[in-house]
Amino acid sequence: MSARSGIGYDSHRFEEGRKLMLGGVEIASDRGLAGHSDADVLTHAIIDALLGAAGLGDIGQHFPDTDEKWRGADSLELLAQVCDFLEEHGWNIIHIDATVICQAPTLGPYRDEIRRTLAANIGINSLEVNVKFTTNEGMGAIGRGEGIATMAVATVDR
Repeated sequence: MSARSGIGYDSHRFEEGRKLMLGGVEIASDRGLAGHSDADVLTHAIIDALLGAAGLGDIGQHFPDTDEKWRGADSLELLAQVCDFLEEHGWNIIHIDATVICQAPTLGPYRDEIRRTLAANIGINSLEVNVKFTTNEGMGAIGRGEGIATMAVATVDR
């Protein structure tokens, strides 16, 4: 058996008139995130972590924002494709750990729903999906409320 870990990162700026999606869950907010797809930074970071762990590239290679096919795409559908891709290459997803960095809105009340949604879409127990939330203590663009960033680590094995 061979276990490997991968790191993912994503960030998007806020944009008026869009839904805020994190981990496949709609978050109550007066603005969402700008992006070619649904701009779900949490799911995007997890996708990159999974692809990195398996040595299979990154989200931009598989779902380029220059391809109209992916405009408005549901990130959970992209995640499902990536999970299938890993399985085709003999990888099992063991664990996900992610941190969302966001000044506002408050995300803690959504933690359990996000964990359940991600786990169901990845095909693992929700106890194997850990999601944490923090602010940027008012520093930088995220601290000024201009956007959201996420870091994720995925562990896979054969």
